[in-house]
Amino acid sequence: MRKSPCLMAVLMAALVVAVGFGAYRWWQGPQVQGYLVAQGPLVQTVVATGRVVPVSRAQLGSEIAGVVLQVLVREGDTVAPGEPLLRLDAGEIAAQVRQAEAALAELETSTRPQAELALARAETELAQARREAARRRALARESMVPREALEQAEQALTLARNALQTARLRLQALAPGNARERQLREQLAALRARLEKTVLRARVGGTVLTRDVEPGDLVQPGHVLFTLALGGGTEIRVPLDERNLARLALHQPATVIADAYPAQPFPARLAFIAPGIDPQRGTVEVRLAVDPAPDFLRQDMTVSVNIETGRREQALVVPNDALDEEQIGRARVWLLREGRVRRRVVTLGLRGLAMSEVLAGLRAGDRVLADGAAALAEGARVRFSERAPPAGGEDERASRNELPVSFN
Repeated sequence: MRKSPCLMAVLMAALVVAVGFGAYRWWQGPQVQGYLVAQGPLVQTVVATGRVVPVSRAQLGSEIAGVVLQVLVREGDTVAPGEPLLRLDAGEIAAQVRQAEAALAELETSTRPQAELALARAETELAQARREAARRRALARESMVPREALEQAEQALTLARNALQTARLRLQALAPGNARERQLREQLAALRARLEKTVLRARVGGTVLTRDVEPGDLVQPGHVLFTLALGGGTEIRVPLDERNLARLALHQPATVIADAYPAQPFPARLAFIAPGIDPQRGTVEVRLAVDPAPDFLRQDMTVSVNIETGRREQALVVPNDALDEEQIGRARVWLLREGRVRRRVVTLGLRGLAMSEVLAGLRAGDRVLADGAAALAEGARVRFSERAPPAGGEDERASRNELPVSFN
């Protein structure tokens, strides 16, 4: 059966249109994806991994040797200044304190009063000896007593004077504030201080990080028994690649996420930048201040930090996957002009995780090609297909576990 001339004409026309459309598409070049350059907000950040540490720690130990009788705190307990942490066996020292107290009490209630009585008795005996000596002198002048009796009276008077002097000296030695009393009081104070040291107390408030002692242990001075994280602040220590140093400044804000609590981010600020670089790792240590610290934060907890090092409310931005041959402050893009690919060198400003600021080389509305355009030749014709830029100018490509941390 022969085809009608009309049908043949339709088929030939369709073939010509198809060949023409294919030739036009071939002339236009392959279809590539890219972005429209536009104005938008941009945040420059440095992402890294750090650890939670207290601002300062205190290590506590016993000042005296002894056997531990009781441990009063556990790891994780919060203690106040002066709160007891452990008790040592204080039986021997307590007995020495009681002995010193008894000696001081005996001095005050017995020895000193006896000395006062002895002085009064010596004064009475001296007065009596004086009267007897005077009487015998009068009798001796009248030859009514032998000379030997007068000599005995004079000797008794001399002994009475000596006894009185001795009693006075003894009472002076036992007077309040005398050397003996000071010695006893100093000895008692030293023993009481030693007794007080049998109870180890927290000198500052904080949280017990480590407890390295148990009841029955024999402790010695100089051994660390407890480590306290002092209250008043928490820090996050982060090693950053030294290439980020020029972007860092004190008081920059940061967002912190604990690996154990990813749904509860909290703010921090850059409080310290180390003056030196770790030569082996090529990193600089920074510290972030956290105040107030969340209740769930724990010592040595692993956290991710996102330090904001720059912000533009309106900037000419381009996605990072449109940048090629990146250098410090410069990069190359593939720009689409009149359907042809043109290479263009641009000057960069702030760098975000997904977007970068363009300071020179592009303008709003320009079309730049996405990754893979480098395989095209200069001047090649392509068909442009717009790709949506990363949402919010950020992405999640940075790894928290890589060191050194790279700036994306």
